[in-house]
Amino acid sequence: MNLLNIPERNPNKRLVIFAKLVYNIIDYEYLLVWSALRLKTADIMGVRFHAVTLNEAVDCAMNHIHMKKKGYIVTPNPEIVYLTLDDPAFRSLLNGAALVLPDGIGIIYAARVLGRALYGRVTGIDFANLLMHRMAQEHLRLFLLGSKPGVAELAAENLQKKHPGLIISGCHDGYFQDAQSAADAVNAAGGTDVMFVCLGAPKQEYFMAEWQDKLNATLLCGLGGSLDVFAGTVKRAPTILGKLGLEWLYRLYKEPWRFRRMLKLPLFLLLAVKERIHPQNREGDK
Repeated sequence: MNLLNIPERNPNKRLVIFAKLVYNIIDYEYLLVWSALRLKTADIMGVRFHAVTLNEAVDCAMNHIHMKKKGYIVTPNPEIVYLTLDDPAFRSLLNGAALVLPDGIGIIYAARVLGRALYGRVTGIDFANLLMHRMAQEHLRLFLLGSKPGVAELAAENLQKKHPGLIISGCHDGYFQDAQSAADAVNAAGGTDVMFVCLGAPKQEYFMAEWQDKLNATLLCGLGGSLDVFAGTVKRAPTILGKLGLEWLYRLYKEPWRFRRMLKLPLFLLLAVKERIHPQNREGDK
């Protein structure tokens, strides 16, 4: 029986049409998951970083948006990974992200010590800038959450000037007592394609994991203090220092009170050496 009503004398045409029919009924969510599984990862002390370039990371994010596939993105630096050493639940939360991007130069150094392959840093702010550029081309919606009152609004004004076509669906500061109020603000704004969650670690990661299914938002991105940079209230390190992996030195110069926190970087690298010599089996990952 010729269900496709194609003449028997042209079997190749029947095969092409059959292939098109199969293509049209493929579950695209399955394709997205299959694509994600192909991403290589590098285990840095139990945290599984995705080995992607900046462009590949943004491509993955845009795929999630197009497929309406909910998820969250994290950008751990050594300080955040350090927190996971005594907190398996937090480590599992990071590993449950759609993308785990190596934000700090210390992560790259640790990868080299451990013999793990990462292409290089993918900083949260660079990722956000390229993502917004791509979103603006499609007039997609962005919600800004975090920082002091008024900062998100100032950042929104600057971002719309920098990325014409980008729609800012709403803003909310990070000084909320009840997370429900922040969630209500997103949903009341009519939803959004992407939400920048700039609450600092680990607060922003816990917020994203807990609320992602309750928000009318497709993709949540934990970006620390990025809103202050977008607003212009904090200056980013000069480009040359960023390329040399010395942004931490600039931040220490501008904010000397970070000295004790910065001491964790050499300690982190020493732990990487110890890990290389005596690998650890860390439990708590999903």
